[in-house]
Amino acid sequence: MAASAIFVASCSGAESSQADSNSAATVTSQRAQGHPYEILGTRVFDLTDPASQIPYQIFVSLPPSYEQQPQRRYPTVYVTDADYGFPMLRLIGRRLNGAQPQVEEFITVGLSYEKGQDPMVSRRRDYTPTAKGASDAPSTARHGESLRYRNYIRDVVIPFVDGQWRTQADKRVYVGHSYGGLLGAQILLTEPEMFDAYILGSPSFWYDQKYLLREALGLLDQQRAINADVYLYVGEFEALRTGDKRYHQEVDMVADNRAFADILRSRGYRGLKLRADVLADEDHMSVAPRGFTQGLLHTLPAKED
Repeated sequence: MAASAIFVASCSGAESSQADSNSAATVTSQRAQGHPYEILGTRVFDLTDPASQIPYQIFVSLPPSYEQQPQRRYPTVYVTDADYGFPMLRLIGRRLNGAQPQVEEFITVGLSYEKGQDPMVSRRRDYTPTAKGASDAPSTARHGESLRYRNYIRDVVIPFVDGQWRTQADKRVYVGHSYGGLLGAQILLTEPEMFDAYILGSPSFWYDQKYLLREALGLLDQQRAINADVYLYVGEFEALRTGDKRYHQEVDMVADNRAFADILRSRGYRGLKLRADVLADEDHMSVAPRGFTQGLLHTLPAKED
């Protein structure tokens, strides 16, 4: 394995005695006396990228039935921007199955930022395809290392997760929003076999004068096949409509999302399953929870009895 992993999450007394079950149903107490709130039943690991020596963290949560069904293997769902994406996705997956199974249980893997780094600094560098940054980014900001970060996920994170837990080799899902959606789109275009399904939310296709959209056809020329289930979502108010504050005033992410879907469909890949939704009454900041929900229902529907 390219990198070692260190368990760095500290556990309360209640969690340390029950953490192996990783079940929200059995782990219900928190440390008190003003200690920070913890997401009980989750684990944090340090995983350094050997190519850059950047120290990253990943967050892991096992499904409620994991310890009770030792022969069972589970899909894995990898989500970028783990600080908000990991707890959101983990909870959505559990809430969907609260009354009856709607999605398959899955292992949640949060892809967090460089350890100790400002999240925006980390994501600008790791999720973008070229060194030309956004107009509102500081002049000193680094961009354009998404291929290195893609390789880190492929060569370090995925082997670590598959080596530690009972994963299903043919059910690996990528989830990303905004810059995370842009990164996911680039992975889909360059190494689509890394994941079996992609939930790409409001991808920042506007980045660098729509660089990825301009390059998409050429990149697809190098892919004989794409065997993946892709769910694209964007909010209604992410369209361009000047003078209406509910909408974007500079970029049209709805049109960009539609253009990307059209490019994918134009290649006629037999193994590609694609759905693209514009979610009504949502903007860039509000749409992710709903998009994650619809994406899980689309890519990991519960098996029929």
